[in-house]
Amino acid sequence: MSFADSLKQLNELDPENIGSWPAFAKAFVVVILFVAAVGAGYYFHLSDLKKRYDTVQGEENTLKEQFRHKAFQAANLDAYKAQMVEMEKTFGALVKQLPSDTEVPGLLEDISRAGLGSGLYFNSIQLQPEKAQEFYVELPINISVRGNYHDLGNFVSSVASLPRIVTLHDFSIKPSADNVEILNMEIVAKTYRYHDKSGDASQ
Repeated sequence: MSFADSLKQLNELDPENIGSWPAFAKAFVVVILFVAAVGAGYYFHLSDLKKRYDTVQGEENTLKEQFRHKAFQAANLDAYKAQMVEMEKTFGALVKQLPSDTEVPGLLEDISRAGLGSGLYFNSIQLQPEKAQEFYVELPINISVRGNYHDLGNFVSSVASLPRIVTLHDFSIKPSADNVEILNMEIVAKTYRYHDKSGDASQ
């Protein structure tokens, strides 16, 4: 049978009656289906292998980076320990530089002088109970003052620049009811002293 006759027979095949097809046509279809199945399986298998390879490669890079980091830490472990000891000594020395008492009268005088020097009027200054922390004791002071915006800024700057350690917290500013140019400011100033655990923290 010639190639032309084979093509003619293929064109005349009834797809709904495969059983009547000649043997060469059935063999041809089987070959096509086999090649398609093998090709599809090969493609999906390679795709799965590619995904797994990318995942493993990413994990490898992460593990290499972790290894480099841990190797660096291990190589510098003694230096880290020495640095930690030095930091603890420095921190302890700085903490012990805090005053052994709160020196409240002198501090209140400094705060009052800073406010008056900034042109403010004091509504009130109220000492709050001390709060003991691990290495220090803090004394909060509630301050209420009034003045214009510029004077309030000068006051805050002056208090923050006092010779002893004073930090400012929780401030609120509201306009005065009788003068829109005058502001009322509530602020908490905190001073600190060294917490001598061998003694009384409230001294």
